[in-house]
Amino acid sequence: MTRSDLVEELAARFSQLTHRDAEYAVKTILDAMSDAMVRGHRIEIRGFGSFSVNRRPPRIGRNPRSGESVQIPEKRVPHFKPGKALREAVDARTAELDGAKVEKA
Repeated sequence: MTRSDLVEELAARFSQLTHRDAEYAVKTILDAMSDAMVRGHRIEIRGFGSFSVNRRPPRIGRNPRSGESVQIPEKRVPHFKPGKALREAVDARTAELDGAKVEKA
């Protein structure tokens, strides 16, 4: 699902929202989440999952073309951990789809 798919879904579910309002709502939520993570905060959405910032320590990598060693600096990267309800829903749905594929074969 893309950002535009999310806007379309929101506008379709809530008829009182115009496409522009739905787009603004999605942008506002994503901007708020980005700003919180930039400040180092953790975001938790019950039943869905949590977003946090993980630290990747500095390390030595290799340039694939030349093979020479390259120093890679420390990084902070976003991390998503799905919640229990989401994990179970995905697992149940994929098991259901896998069962349907087995029956067709």
